[in-house]
Amino acid sequence: MSFGLLLVLDILLVYHAAKTGRLQPWAFIILMVPGIGAIAYVVVELVPEWLGGSRAQQARRRVASKLDPEKLYRELADRLDATDTIANRAALAAECLALGRFGEAERHYDHVLKLPMGEEPLYALGKAKAEFGLNRPLETIATLDDLRTRWPDFKSAEGHLLYARALAGAGRSEDALEEFRAVVTYFPGAEARVRYGLLLDQLGRPSEAKAVFSELLSQMKHAPKYARKIQAEWLSIAEKRLAA
Repeated sequence: MSFGLLLVLDILLVYHAAKTGRLQPWAFIILMVPGIGAIAYVVVELVPEWLGGSRAQQARRRVASKLDPEKLYRELADRLDATDTIANRAALAAECLALGRFGEAERHYDHVLKLPMGEEPLYALGKAKAEFGLNRPLETIATLDDLRTRWPDFKSAEGHLLYARALAGAGRSEDALEEFRAVVTYFPGAEARVRYGLLLDQLGRPSEAKAVFSELLSQMKHAPKYARKIQAEWLSIAEKRLAA
């Protein structure tokens, strides 16, 4: 393809991206990587539209998210600017957690929790996640203790694991081990058991740690393939630690 035709194609695709709300990041990609950028736009954005179907759309969203990880964040921020509701602010706070914007997430959750209709345990848990992300385990523990006091019927395996991790981070190793022993009995997936084993290893109890890793890997041998794939990262850590 001649340079002139390639330039025309790039301009047309940038125009299409602008008209369909995809200018960021596609304009930069198309213009800065001539040819390859145009092919990527066609494959990621246009082909799924032509083919239709939920799988194609999901694939497009996954690739688009990797190319522009803050796209959803900008959309949610714009939505909050237009309408400041608890739902909009909580959605933005959750996305901030996903992006590692822990300080901003904490501010949003603090704001929500102070509202008359915002006193919900999920928002308190979100605040605790933000505090832990900011490396403030003592505040994380205090927030989760307050959550448990205010909402004694609220149950969350994720929150329980976070509590155990915060105790470990605060140097309360024995308390952390006790919480890990409790949460591994019902936490879905391998993360809790791997983190439990890692803490045992860290505390100089390698034989107990290897027993945890060995039991996990033995159980996962009989799990469906899709389950092993989902837990691949944690299983890999367990395998390496067991082989060490």
